[in-house]
Amino acid sequence: MNSPLVTEILRAATESGASDVILHLGKPAVVRVQGQLVTVQSSPISEDDLDAIWSTCGAAADAVDFDAGMTTPDGTRFRVNLLSQLGTRAAVLRRIRSDVPELGTLGVPVELLQDWASRKSGVIFICGPTSSGKSTTVAAALEWLNSTVARHIVTIEDPVEYVFTPKQAIFTQREVGIDTPSFAEGLRRSLRQNPDVIFLGEIRDATSALTAIQAAETGHLVLSTLHASTCSDVISRLELLFPAEDRESVRKTLAAQLLGVLCQRLLPTREGGRSLACEYFSNFGSSRRIISEGRMEDLQSFISRGDPQTSCSLASAIIALIRNGKIDEETALDNSDNPQELRRTLRGVHSSAPGAGS
Repeated sequence: MNSPLVTEILRAATESGASDVILHLGKPAVVRVQGQLVTVQSSPISEDDLDAIWSTCGAAADAVDFDAGMTTPDGTRFRVNLLSQLGTRAAVLRRIRSDVPELGTLGVPVELLQDWASRKSGVIFICGPTSSGKSTTVAAALEWLNSTVARHIVTIEDPVEYVFTPKQAIFTQREVGIDTPSFAEGLRRSLRQNPDVIFLGEIRDATSALTAIQAAETGHLVLSTLHASTCSDVISRLELLFPAEDRESVRKTLAAQLLGVLCQRLLPTREGGRSLACEYFSNFGSSRRIISEGRMEDLQSFISRGDPQTSCSLASAIIALIRNGKIDEETALDNSDNPQELRRTLRGVHSSAPGAGS
């Protein structure tokens, strides 16, 4: 990296625990720390600084919307998006953690995820908005497999984020644009690579979605991510990838192969950090019929009323964080899909608390 300024910004971002670095021509760098944007006290980013990033990423001088990965001199890896905004160049860099965290440290339903990941076949979706920790959750699940069973795990990513050290498992990690031309092609080719487990970094089109489901049908465990805010949204988004005449058939196949869905959000805590709220459900019995018939409103009700060991609504997860003193009610309401319903539920929580009304 032939830019002392950018090198120093990335070093400081790593030391401060920043997740992202945003660089705009002629402006100081901005970093995201614990979900909050902070302007770095530094010189404005120059054309030479951006030239250095373009060169390091192997991008043409006129490239826009270019995705790549890069490693700083101290060994920190970043996922990079080079772009154009208002006719000038800019870059957004996402720091990639080198250490894969343990599942138990993330705030996810550990035993449920381990149960899903230990199956020989089926589809698992890990979902949520950007910067909600989806990749970290998947990596932790794959690392748990790596530590416990002998499996061949193939990953198709854009770019590769966590690089795994084989323990009991063996990994084949492929980067879109370098090792394979697309997610869909990488997934199709992976079926000829003798995999036990396939991680598809993101489902973006009908071809990828259908191939993932078919891979599960033929005896593979498939994990993938989607940008979706609730579990029912996941099914709806997948369905809408297909022409109307194919959706019923896709729903039935998905209903049979889906193991479970986990949707997660990172919420700001009282102490200034962030805490994970998870909505999830394990797919069996009546949920399979609901998905097959496309009754998404009923699926949300199923999640809300189900056994807490196998399902949990986002509202229930948020209320649990309030009860544990992790987040305040204002944060809870800001992050709820139905603030009015949450207010009513919170009134019931307060009225049933010990000493209420005394």
